[in-house]
Amino acid sequence: MRSFRIVAPAQRIPLVEALLRAEGFAFEPEPFAPSICRRLTVEPFALGESLAAFFGYVYIQDRSSMLPPLLLNPPEGAAVLDMCASPGSKTGLLAQLVGQGGFVLGNEPSRDRLETLRQNLRRMNLLQAATCTYSGERLPLAARSWKCIQLDPPCSGWGTVDKNPQVMTLWSPDKVEPLVRLQRELLRTAAELVAPGGRVLYSTCTTNVRENEEQAAWAAQELGLEIRPLDPPAGFSFEPALGGLAGVLRVDQVASGAQGFFLACLEKPGSSGEAGETDESEGSGDERRARLPGSELRPASLGLADVFDWSLLPPGRIYDFGGKVFFLPEQALDLPASLRWQGYLLGKLAGKTLRPQARLRTMLREDGEVMRLDDPAEVRALLSGRSLEGAGHGAYAGLWCQGLPLGVLTRKGRRLLWAGG
Repeated sequence: MRSFRIVAPAQRIPLVEALLRAEGFAFEPEPFAPSICRRLTVEPFALGESLAAFFGYVYIQDRSSMLPPLLLNPPEGAAVLDMCASPGSKTGLLAQLVGQGGFVLGNEPSRDRLETLRQNLRRMNLLQAATCTYSGERLPLAARSWKCIQLDPPCSGWGTVDKNPQVMTLWSPDKVEPLVRLQRELLRTAAELVAPGGRVLYSTCTTNVRENEEQAAWAAQELGLEIRPLDPPAGFSFEPALGGLAGVLRVDQVASGAQGFFLACLEKPGSSGEAGETDESEGSGDERRARLPGSELRPASLGLADVFDWSLLPPGRIYDFGGKVFFLPEQALDLPASLRWQGYLLGKLAGKTLRPQARLRTMLREDGEVMRLDDPAEVRALLSGRSLEGAGHGAYAGLWCQGLPLGVLTRKGRRLLWAGG
C-alpha cells in the first residue's frame, strides 16, 4: 500500500490531483489527514517517476511516518526544531503544517545525508525551512527556546522488517544498547531546548520496548517531562503499549498496512508564555544579522521581474553568499550567531542577475514570460532534452502545465529548454 502527500497550497491540490490523473494514477484520501495525504489505488508506473513527483508536488512516504508531524501538530506560523531530519520526510511535512509564515530548522547529524535533506526541501519549494548539521545532543541552541520539537532518533528499525529484513541482523537485541544511550542523550537535549508548555514528539520505527516505552518512561522520570496522551489517528490499528504505559501509541504494522511505529508526546511543565533563554553575549537580533557572512540583496536588484513576482516570497530576506543566492526565513534570522545553518538556495548570480535553480516555482508569475502547456507529454519532451519555440525576449520563462507552476525554462535564441537536472 503506497501512500504519499501532496505538497501544495490548498487551492492547488485539485490541480496536482488532475496532473496525477492525466498520467493514469488513481488514489483516495488517507483518513488520518484527508486534506493532504493520499493512498494509491492505481499505479500505472512508479509514482516517483511521475511529473508531480519530479516537480516536488508529491512526496512518497510511509503512512506511519506521516504521524509524528501530524501528532506534534504545530500551529501555523510556529517555529519547529527537527533534531534528526534527513531525508526530510517529516521535516517537509512540518514545513507544510506551519505554512509560509512559520519556520522549521532541520538538523541532520550525518554530513553524508545532509545534501539529501536539502535536495528534498528544494524540490518541494519549502522556503520556510533551513538546515544545519550538528550532533543532535550538542546543538548550539538556547535553552527553553523551542515550543515544538520533533525527535525521530536513530533506532534499530525493527518496524521496517518487511521492507528491510536485514535490520534484525544488523540490530539484534544484544546490539541496541549504543542506540538506547544515544536516544537518551538526544532526549536530554530536547528536554533542555523545549520551552515550558512546549512539547517533544518522540518517535521511532522500531518495535523494541527498550527504545520505545522504556525511553518515554525514562524521560518522564528523569527529565521532568510529562507524557501527553495522544489520540489514535483514524485509519490505523494500534497494539497495547508494553509495560502498562498510558498515552503512547504503538502502530500495529500488519493491521495498519504500514511500518511499525512508536509515538510519544512529551510536554515540559510550565506556562507556554514563559520566555525562553537567550545568550545576551551574542547581541540583539539586528546585531546577529549584521554578522551574517553574506550581503543582503533586494529582490528588485536580481532582475527577472517578468518571470517572478517577488511579493510571493515568504517573510524573510535574500542574501548573496559567495555568488550563491539564498532565501533566509525571517524567524531563522534570530537563531544564535554561533549556529551555522543554510537557507533555501534560489540560484546563483550571473553578473548582477539571478540565474535561478530550475525547479524554483513559488514566485512564478502567471503573466509575463510564460510557457503554458496542457499535455504532460510535452513537459516530458522538455525534460528529455527537446526545446520549444517561445516568443519573448528574456533569458528565462516560467513553465506551467494545466494551471500548475512547475519551474523555469532557459531561452536560447527563440527556443525554450529545460536546463535543470
